Amino acid sequence: MATSPLTDFGFPSPPLPETTAEKLAELVRLQKFAQRITSTLDIEELVPRIVDEVATSLGCVEINLFLRDPAQPEFVLAGVRGCTVHGKGHRISIGEGMVGHVATTRKMHYAPDVTRDPYYMACEHDTRSEVAIPLQREGDLVGVFTASHCELNAFCPDQLRLLEGLCTHIAVAVHNARRFGNEREQRERMSREAEEARSIQQALLPRSSPLIPGFRVSGLSIPAGSVGGDWYDFIPLHDGRWGLVLADVSGKGTAAALLMSATRGMLRSLAQTGSGPAEVLTRLNQLMIEDFPSGRFVTMVYAELDPSSRVMRIANAGHLAPLLLEPSGHRWIKHEHGLPLGISASKFSETEVTLGEHSRIAFYSDGITEAEIGSGEEYGAERLLAQMQSPEVTPDSLLADVRKFTNGTGLRDDATVIMVGAREAGASSSANA
Repeated sequence: MATSPLTDFGFPSPPLPETTAEKLAELVRLQKFAQRITSTLDIEELVPRIVDEVATSLGCVEINLFLRDPAQPEFVLAGVRGCTVHGKGHRISIGEGMVGHVATTRKMHYAPDVTRDPYYMACEHDTRSEVAIPLQREGDLVGVFTASHCELNAFCPDQLRLLEGLCTHIAVAVHNARRFGNEREQRERMSREAEEARSIQQALLPRSSPLIPGFRVSGLSIPAGSVGGDWYDFIPLHDGRWGLVLADVSGKGTAAALLMSATRGMLRSLAQTGSGPAEVLTRLNQLMIEDFPSGRFVTMVYAELDPSSRVMRIANAGHLAPLLLEPSGHRWIKHEHGLPLGISASKFSETEVTLGEHSRIAFYSDGITEAEIGSGEEYGAERLLAQMQSPEVTPDSLLADVRKFTNGTGLRDDATVIMVGAREAGASSSANA
């Protein structure tokens, strides 16, 4: 029987004092130990702390902490002190040795003399007694704790009882740390996947503005999250014409980004064979009704620009009305027909506008006009108009003004804009931000 006093939360031997004051002191020490081991959620820090503190307190030959492998019927040595035979990573199967026996029975097993115990597996030559205790939380087996001593029958009943109480705290601490670690890994994996999705989505956007004779065309899209459902595109067509599209897929996140990518692919294919924006949207709508999940839809404005005639034909599928600015004034280009794509069969009307040398037109998403501050006030169409009336306006300056308006609260929805205007003589196409 061990006779030396033990430090910290220690277990005095011979048997614990029976006075109420001493028992309360023992419980306080146990509580302090529990607080220390539950103060971290890092499993790599927690396990060494447990084995070191218990070994120091008990004066044991060896302390082992085996954790259950969730993928295999085995226990992995996660923390060890005093063992010269096995290191971290050593595995024991259920039913093997004292650890395996305790894992099977889920009850503490004490060997006061290891030479007489049928389950003990020889390790350190000076081990004389050993105890193995299951680590359980809400009926789940988390692992097995073992403590070995160089004296026969070194653990008295009161010490064993307190060790069982200690193992209850260890089980909770290990369970919480593992759960936190798993959740952190999931968050990190999701973050990596979101970043990869963002990179792919950004690669689908135009890398530069198109070089269209007589026109300056530019666009910019800023997702509210890692990925978004907004997108814009410049599609070269035959006879020198260009298709211009700005769309907003319902929803947010990865699902919206996937639908955006699918819609982009279908539109690019249809644009090459269609006879105008209305027909392209009609055919695209039919494909989306057949293929898109129920409840998903896309608002879109699609235009075809003929730089030789300076005529732009526009069709709108439930999207915000484009803003046209001319020397004589401005107007919002509204359409008679055009439901969002993917809901039901719909007609799409076309509008033709001739862009003079001083005309400008903007396509935009609701992430701009509906950007709001804490009071609920929105950026709105009037602020958009005021910005567009400036001859120096660019997609970057417009979105910078939107972010300034939100006063650091950030965009709550994807914000996208395309601007088309006459190019000054000798000016070159500028790259997108």
